[in-house]
Amino acid sequence: MKKKNFVTLILSTIGGILFALGMCMALLPQWNAMTPGVVSGAAGLLVLLLMIFVRRRMEGKPVIALSFRSVAIAVLGIVGALMLGLGMCMVMLWNLLVAGIAVGLAGILLMLCLIPLLRGLED
Repeated sequence: MKKKNFVTLILSTIGGILFALGMCMALLPQWNAMTPGVVSGAAGLLVLLLMIFVRRRMEGKPVIALSFRSVAIAVLGIVGALMLGLGMCMVMLWNLLVAGIAVGLAGILLMLCLIPLLRGLED
């Protein structure tokens, strides 16, 4: 395993665990730990952002080059994930089965659109 892959593995694991634990702490009222959950989630996000910068540095690439295309792709991915989550909430929490499935499928389709945008189409 290359060093950059190992460092990415460690940092993404730590960041993911901190973020997930923070989300559970903040969103589960039984735990009564909203403030520590927000702090833990923010720490997890910071570790994940740090991982991106460290990985790019180890590859010898510039930190991040923002363009309209990269921002649009990120927005498309975020909107797709939120629509999928909204569809799941509609089905599981609000008992709106058909509408929830439709919204969830629309979110999945938006996220599927990311594949040709990122990889392109080949013969």
